Amino acid sequence: MGKTIKRIKTVAFIIILLEIIFGAAFSILYFNNFFEFQTKVTPFYIALVSIAILVINCLFVWIVILLLSSLRQKTDLRAAEVIGGDIQEAYNFAMIGLAITDDKNVVLWTNDLFKARHIEIMDMDIIAWQPELTALREVNNGEQSVKVVVNSRTYAVKLLPEAGLWIFKDITDYEQIFNYSKEQAPVVGILAIDNYDDVVRGDDDFNDVVTKVKNDIFGYAKDYGILLRRLKDDSYSMLCNYASFTRMLEDKFSIIDKVRGESTRGEIPLTLSIGIAHDFPDVNKLNDLANDALDIAMSRGGDQVVVSAYGQEMKFYGGKSEAQEKRNRVKTRVLADSLISLINASERVLIMGHAMMDMDAFGACLGMKAICARLKKNSFVVVDLKNTEAKTRAALTSSFSKDELEKLIVSSKDAEDLINGNTLLVVVDVHIPNMVMAPKLVDKAAKIVVIDHHRRAEEYIDSPVFNHIDPAASSTCELISEFIRFSSINPRIELPSTYATIMLSGIFLDSAYFKSRNTGIRTFEAATILKEYGADNSLADDFLKDDYEEHKEVSEITSNLETPFYGVVIATANPDRLYDHATIAKAANMCLTYKGVHASFVFGKVSQREIRLSARSDGTINVSLLTEKLGGGGHFTSAAATFNGNDMKVVKQKILMVLESSLTEATNAGLPKNNEED
Repeated sequence: MGKTIKRIKTVAFIIILLEIIFGAAFSILYFNNFFEFQTKVTPFYIALVSIAILVINCLFVWIVILLLSSLRQKTDLRAAEVIGGDIQEAYNFAMIGLAITDDKNVVLWTNDLFKARHIEIMDMDIIAWQPELTALREVNNGEQSVKVVVNSRTYAVKLLPEAGLWIFKDITDYEQIFNYSKEQAPVVGILAIDNYDDVVRGDDDFNDVVTKVKNDIFGYAKDYGILLRRLKDDSYSMLCNYASFTRMLEDKFSIIDKVRGESTRGEIPLTLSIGIAHDFPDVNKLNDLANDALDIAMSRGGDQVVVSAYGQEMKFYGGKSEAQEKRNRVKTRVLADSLISLINASERVLIMGHAMMDMDAFGACLGMKAICARLKKNSFVVVDLKNTEAKTRAALTSSFSKDELEKLIVSSKDAEDLINGNTLLVVVDVHIPNMVMAPKLVDKAAKIVVIDHHRRAEEYIDSPVFNHIDPAASSTCELISEFIRFSSINPRIELPSTYATIMLSGIFLDSAYFKSRNTGIRTFEAATILKEYGADNSLADDFLKDDYEEHKEVSEITSNLETPFYGVVIATANPDRLYDHATIAKAANMCLTYKGVHASFVFGKVSQREIRLSARSDGTINVSLLTEKLGGGGHFTSAAATFNGNDMKVVKQKILMVLESSLTEATNAGLPKNNEED
């Protein structure tokens, strides 16, 4: 049809052109009376020629109309062949619109549905009319469909490319039902009040702060259409529809900030941990997912919302305050006794920390080794010297003789031969599978224990038989010291002074010599416990001392400071050199000693294929939240991330992008604005 119309246009153009030429020639000859034209051509002949031209034009128009009518009839027959008989009935019943286009996407024919709904697209480019339809032309297989909205109604459009047939199916009613079902889909949550037992002592449940917090919770539930039911004094179940959940998302769960603001004046601030699950029809399954999400929120320090959509990655909201220290020796004793029971029930124990093991990880391994020795269980610390920090490697080789090392450590390769169904694998100072010293052991072990002080990340060792993550602790050595001291085993666990010294060095390292914000009473008590076992302060400090070259490297790194945001500095190490993990961490710590610096981000190459980022904070900015967005994680005030590759500029750009988008989210309320002074 398109080619025929093109021919008609060409013929019409030729006829009009000939008539114009004839008229111009006649006028020139007649009015100038060339060749005595006026005497030869009388008015009778002029009238006769004019009538002839008019008749020819009318005949041409009539022929064109007949030809187009014939073509439209043929097009109707073609459409009938495509979709079968009883076309009109199918149109009306199924609310299907049909449009046929030529090879240039110009609409040649539409059915009655378009006319009835006042959709005039004849002779229009269908792609220009609805640009979304471009995707159908690009696929050309007739399988894909596209949704378009025309005059407030939704259509699913499909293209049969060989026929040039566009099928418009009215799905407005289905869309409305789908949207309604989605809005009414169940969302299950569990809300817990952090630090409730520490604030409410005894039976005093009428604390002013607690009352305000609970009123805020019930007020928020009423405003957002949440069904709230009390599970315990400090926890509630939540049930709402997806529409209410969407409103909470848009509000960024303001109840978290409101409760934190209400209680910051108290000695121990109350915060909320919330686990929410959605996108699954079974409410029992959603309840399990919500419980898991709540566990992660609390293990990450609380004061945040963890949202778990079925089959998708978890999302985190909040997390602006540090985990509060809890002094509960009864709980510590119960945990220690549970751990001892697992060790007793095992044939052998393998202990390992994270890759590039530092003094905290190594000290925690030695503490676990002492517990196993007291229980007379065969145990080894998994150590690959090439995958150990230089200071830890020096402490290891200087503190133990060759014979002692043979009884103490085992390589990751040899450890694989020792593991069996009754071997207990204890992982300390890390909980992310691909960051452990020997990831293959995690895959092979049937029983795994996880003890860590970093905020829990979404990636986690699957189904440990014992799990203790306490982000309020300054170090893992602190946690192991408490297990040793407060376990109910009698006689008490003996800890060699060499072990105690290395564990004290680990506390020194992770608490920045008791200067970090997460240093609490428990940290000093843990140091006291280690002193009782003969820890040497001076030697513990010597293990962490820098040599001249390392001090020079730290100074060089910190000389490249930039301040992209108020109170935040970034230091880029020399891209032509390789650095030890500890050197980059020390540079990040050094930056915090400068006045006005609230957070530091230092990165440099640790190998030709890996770049390491160390992030530190004085407690006003949650660097763990920021590094998680870069694929890392850690503690509220101390975190890290690694990047594959060796392009320092790309890494810097990623860091700046995360700071640009998430710094406000990660900043505590106490940080001044950009144009304010401390």
